[in-house]
Amino acid sequence: MVLSLVTMAVSAQTDSKTTQLLRGKTSVGTTQTHGTPLPGGKLSASPTSKKSSVKKAYEPVPEGGFMCRCIVENGDTFPIYQLPTLYVFKPLVFKNKKQEKFYWRTVRDVKRVLPLSYYIKDLIADTNDTLMTMSTKRERDKYMKAFEKRVYNGNKEEFGKLTLTQGMLLIRMVDRTCNATSYELIRAYLGGFKAGFYQMFAKMLGGDLKASFGSREEDAMVERIILLVESGQL
Repeated sequence: MVLSLVTMAVSAQTDSKTTQLLRGKTSVGTTQTHGTPLPGGKLSASPTSKKSSVKKAYEPVPEGGFMCRCIVENGDTFPIYQLPTLYVFKPLVFKNKKQEKFYWRTVRDVKRVLPLSYYIKDLIADTNDTLMTMSTKRERDKYMKAFEKRVYNGNKEEFGKLTLTQGMLLIRMVDRTCNATSYELIRAYLGGFKAGFYQMFAKMLGGDLKASFGSREEDAMVERIILLVESGQL
């Protein structure tokens, strides 16, 4: 039943989250840095030829090595690192065991739901790209009808494993990730009638497709958990 709360939220929007491999660019060419840091913070590096400013390094990275941006000054290679964000919050103080249990259950739910919210975000971006290639409303309507069926059948097993609490959390996190509520997304892609139908069904189960992130008191704690999870601190 939880699936009915979140399936149509899988019609989402926004840019795909991408992972970039940083490649070194210098005034004298591309530098590929190998190996793990040596004592003293130094790195073993193999700059490419200085003869071409566009020459690329094709030498494979050895096991245990990495690539990073570098600059070369006076023949010396200096690696450039972008340090990850480190979040520092005031330590949590639980009033009782029940409150502590609720926190760790929320951590579990966020870790379960967060990847799904980004999946929805990516799915919307792909859908928008496809719709942009279609010139007629009839063509777009036909595509969205098949899309709805494909998304439902392809995700009912995964989304069906969610608890009711996780399903309602996902609805709010869709708003956080996509800058639009699940109701708004369904209405935009499938029309007002279906949006109203799914909203009525959600209400019957205690949910609300119009729920926005921040509408619940615990969302402040959820945001904290999300930041810590994404930074690898939790």
